[in-house]
Amino acid sequence: MALNISVFKTRSLTAAIFVIVMLAGLLWNVWSFFVLFSIIHFGAWFEYQKLIAGIDGEYATISPFHRYGVMIAGWCFMWYFTNEGYLIGNIPFHIIGWWTGLVFLFILPLGEIVLTRKLSVKNILYSAGGLVYISLSLGLLTNLRTMFFGNIVSFQGSLLILIIIGSIWINDTMAYIVGSLIGKTPFSKISPKKTWEGTLGGIILAVVVMGVIGFFSTRYANGGQVTWVWTLHWVAIAGIAAVTGTAGDLLESKLKRMAGVKDSGHIMPGHGGFLDRFDSLLVATPFVWLYIMWLLLA
Repeated sequence: MALNISVFKTRSLTAAIFVIVMLAGLLWNVWSFFVLFSIIHFGAWFEYQKLIAGIDGEYATISPFHRYGVMIAGWCFMWYFTNEGYLIGNIPFHIIGWWTGLVFLFILPLGEIVLTRKLSVKNILYSAGGLVYISLSLGLLTNLRTMFFGNIVSFQGSLLILIIIGSIWINDTMAYIVGSLIGKTPFSKISPKKTWEGTLGGIILAVVVMGVIGFFSTRYANGGQVTWVWTLHWVAIAGIAAVTGTAGDLLESKLKRMAGVKDSGHIMPGHGGFLDRFDSLLVATPFVWLYIMWLLLA
């Protein structure tokens, strides 16, 4: 498949704007991060509900109370996974998120019965899927952002998020380029344009690039001494993010195919909607979080 220069330029420009916005949200302060990913959370939810309604028309009939209530309940995951740096007065965000989330999850089924005179278990399961797919994932990402341990490369929360997003972005970009230039072997029927050459090339290059950056960053932070342990953590996180991110891309492609649409939305030219842009991050985040919790903080 020949490299489409026009499409590549559009994707590159959008990706550049995306990087600038993401860096501003990530590095300014914890509040800019929370606002940025709150917007992403609700944008992804609108697109998810649209996709599910395209897959199963019955989901399109859910009440506004269900539609928006589950989004707010999911948003509480992000509140719950914050730390003491987020306060309203003297009340921690995570306390508010815990109790508000419980209230919403309790009254949502009751409200559905009152408003629609029935309780659709299927629709509740669809919404529960969104809570896990979108809200829990972004909640865990918020948790990673508020982590601070070790030195500047070992890791601060903002740097950890940059490693994850950088790995996914490199994987996505390199997979597209390598696949366009030398890709011949189809990777999956779910996404016919993906090839094994592009997929493996993207993953390998993501790991190599992040490994090199990690090597020099850790050496610089430790007075010129090589810190192989932390370099390997960079490599491991990059590998996890690239592999599971690819799975996330396939999952969203499957949802779009079932819904009969090309893109989940149109907010980002050349990249589609929120889910098109963050599908990899949504699946990669829980796996990186588990790696951090089990191997770095155990």
